[in-house]
Amino acid sequence: MQQPLRDGERFVTLKMAEAYTPKGPNGGTDDYRCFLIDPALGEGSRFLTGAQFMPENLAIVHHAIFFRLSPEQAAEAKALDASTPGQGWTCFADAGVREAGWVSHWAPGTNETLLDPKYGHPIPGGSQLVMQVHYNTLGGTGSDQSGIRLRVSDKALEPLGTELFPAQVELPCTAKESGPLCDRAAAVTDIGRRFGQDSMATPDQLSQRCGAPAPGPTQHCDIPVEQPGHLHALAGHMHLLGRSIKVELNPGTPTAQTLLDVPNYDFDDQALRPLKSPVEVKPGDTIRVTCTHDASLRAQLPQLQNQPPRYVVWGEGTSDEMCLGIAIMSR
Repeated sequence: MQQPLRDGERFVTLKMAEAYTPKGPNGGTDDYRCFLIDPALGEGSRFLTGAQFMPENLAIVHHAIFFRLSPEQAAEAKALDASTPGQGWTCFADAGVREAGWVSHWAPGTNETLLDPKYGHPIPGGSQLVMQVHYNTLGGTGSDQSGIRLRVSDKALEPLGTELFPAQVELPCTAKESGPLCDRAAAVTDIGRRFGQDSMATPDQLSQRCGAPAPGPTQHCDIPVEQPGHLHALAGHMHLLGRSIKVELNPGTPTAQTLLDVPNYDFDDQALRPLKSPVEVKPGDTIRVTCTHDASLRAQLPQLQNQPPRYVVWGEGTSDEMCLGIAIMSR
């Protein structure tokens, strides 16, 4: 249900210029594609106070992220687009443009979430957006021409930003499974084959950052807060083997707070969850992200039943996994 406009807001609806038919590289089923979209908001600064992604082909759209680009960054994106055959460009992990600012995301179950109207994501004059869509063809095929409805305010608001809190995934094959990809090194090499050599570094980087934990279904990472600010809303992101996700502030201390607790994770319900009131964080605080994954789900889910057993680490594919806390913050 569309929520009404608030004082000073208006809707701007955008769409991909033409339909795109995804094709996973190197025989894979995952295609990350970025599309440059001009919101045509003029030269004055605006604020984004809400957004509703409108996926056209839900059978193949896994998730979408929207990034803000300055005019200089937009020129870099246009060069990427022009040098890539077909519409848009390949963009694993991010927008493919340096320091692009994350302003909105969509995953199944995500609808427009409105925060206090005095806050918004700044959209300086001349800015453009990159729409990064993760397509997965395990559950369907065809083309897609998705869009987004922006809620834009012309008022001067307090700026919001997006912070990401990742944790490692180290999920061995079950005792009933066997195969070459049950070897961790082989599984990491396979990620590099599907998504490029740079993607192979992420599992080890996360493991080292998070204390090199032993393999197992439940993993956590303690992330130090580096800048002061206030948390306003959080979401958790995992893939199909996810069972639960929790985000905590200063766990094990007298000031401990649970910021997000999803004990029964549902891939089709990844909605942003506003906090009852903003929560202050400051240097010296710790954010802990904890995820539980279940490798036995691989044999139960139609999307994964035909995939070979594998040691699961952090990866961009639907048959890989993630453990990610997403926070909307003001500073």
